[in-house]
Amino acid sequence: MSIARKIGAEYQPEKGTTFTVWAPKAEQVELTLENPDPERIPLQREAFGYWTALAADAGHGTRYRYTLDGEKVRPDPASQFQPDGVHAASAVVDHTRFAWTDATWKGLPLEQLIIYELHVGTFSEEGTFEGAIKHLPELKDLGVTAIELMPVAEFPGSRNWGYDGVFPFAAQSTYGGPQGLKMLVDACHEQGISVVLDVVYNHMGPEGNYLNEYGYYFTDKYNTPWGNALNFDDAHSDHVRNFFFQNALMWLRDFHIDALRLDAVHAIYDTGARHFLQELREQVNQLEEQKGRKFLLIAESDQSDVRLINPIGQGGYGLDAQWFDDYHHAIHTLVTGELEGYFEDYGKPEQLQKALEHTFVYNGLYSEHRKKTLGTDATANPARQFVVCSQNHDQTGNRMRGERLTQLVPFEMLKPVAGLVLLSPYVPMLFMGEEYGEENPFLYFVSHTDENLVEAVREGRKAEFAYFAGKGEAPDPQSEETFYRSRLQRGYQTNEQQHKLREFYKALINLRKAAPALARPDKPYMQVKMEEEKLVLHLVHTGQEPHLYCLFNISDQPQNTKLLPVAASSWKTVLHSADTAWGGPGADMPQALQEGSSVLLPPASLLIFEQEK
Repeated sequence: MSIARKIGAEYQPEKGTTFTVWAPKAEQVELTLENPDPERIPLQREAFGYWTALAADAGHGTRYRYTLDGEKVRPDPASQFQPDGVHAASAVVDHTRFAWTDATWKGLPLEQLIIYELHVGTFSEEGTFEGAIKHLPELKDLGVTAIELMPVAEFPGSRNWGYDGVFPFAAQSTYGGPQGLKMLVDACHEQGISVVLDVVYNHMGPEGNYLNEYGYYFTDKYNTPWGNALNFDDAHSDHVRNFFFQNALMWLRDFHIDALRLDAVHAIYDTGARHFLQELREQVNQLEEQKGRKFLLIAESDQSDVRLINPIGQGGYGLDAQWFDDYHHAIHTLVTGELEGYFEDYGKPEQLQKALEHTFVYNGLYSEHRKKTLGTDATANPARQFVVCSQNHDQTGNRMRGERLTQLVPFEMLKPVAGLVLLSPYVPMLFMGEEYGEENPFLYFVSHTDENLVEAVREGRKAEFAYFAGKGEAPDPQSEETFYRSRLQRGYQTNEQQHKLREFYKALINLRKAAPALARPDKPYMQVKMEEEKLVLHLVHTGQEPHLYCLFNISDQPQNTKLLPVAASSWKTVLHSADTAWGGPGADMPQALQEGSSVLLPPASLLIFEQEK
């Protein structure tokens, strides 16, 4: 293990607060406690550029800043609360003050997760952690077992996706700060819902980013889309690594977060002998031993590399799971016909079958879009190690107009697409509002205070969508209207069609939870066949009896097909997406069927059969 040292303001009852900051670039560091009578305390320099002091009278809520070399007055890089935003004073947080009620909660294993990704600012009318709590009964009713929060680390202003955070330890003040986040996590656990937190360890936002004034947080060894890379393997990198290890441990330990989703790990540059991600896993393993429970680490990567999730003893990094974008791309291109940008590598029906049987579509194949060979073979990796979706914040919000799938395909097609995610062997993830066909877009938005930065963001978005010339302009990311247009309407409460779609999602989720064949779905316990000309997919789960036969027609035409030979005497229908109960046009429900029976599938439909003995 490299250096492990607590940083930031650590409050201990009856002792006061110990302030520790890594500032190797400074010759002198002074702490100012912003009480009614400001108190200035010099910090003592220790090895490796750490500075520390104990302030006996600094308690919960005490505002403070550091002064570097008598000139620069700055917030704490490891601040746990920025009550007045990224440029203002930091505040001490006493974690012993919160009365947790989740003492018996141990989290859920990967195979039980049905994840619901949400953005705190647009998920509720209030746009806060407390606002999200009010909607937890709806999520419980839907059947999801985990929420995934887009990043909540303090960012400039009040409107942001969260990937411009500059205080990784501080829960966003406008969302409700650390107290609000703890309330949300505690409320989730009370409902039996795990909490996944999206954390960004590959870059920092530009506004309010004072790290470089303190220490060697960045390196010019690597170029990134955001400028110099965070320093994970250059001189002084032990202390940068420690900064982020302490961050991860804080969320899991002090906020009772169950899992971390690690943003874009392919942009964490580390050529050292022990990769940052491996050591992060080892640090979290230690916390697991202390707490007697499991914490999950889920990576986002575009490299299709099983090294992330393979055991450390086998040369991997030991992470629990990773996002699996190939599955999204295979589905999206087949149902929308879109083949622009990175979608040009997809659109072939056989890729959907390969994604189900072997996971990575690009498993050592040449990518025309990237102009290089990509990926490793994930056939042997358990399906529970991969998170799949048909929509998420990236795939929706990085479109010029933020259209959801609701705007891109007919209503009936939304149902087989839902089935492809929820009936796959992989860990399913929904994007907020997907379950009822939310019609508001999810757009890209910011609220920077630096006008030059605002203009740069606007121009960047325009350049990104230049190939859409003639189709209008991208919405202004700085505009409040862009943000408000991205809020959920929850139309299913009054719109009958949306209500029926939500009921369909509930039925699929219930089936995933209740069907013995889906108790522990995995690739070896499936039969898969894609009829490429017809766009008809046969997916049979055979892990336990009764087996489950899922038939998808993702074409816009009715299709005739024959049931595959499976070890079952006959099949009975358990769900038909064309049923009027799910907002469909109505359809005859096939009754008892045998191996080789012909089935007529309506356009854009899903039929599910259960084995009869």
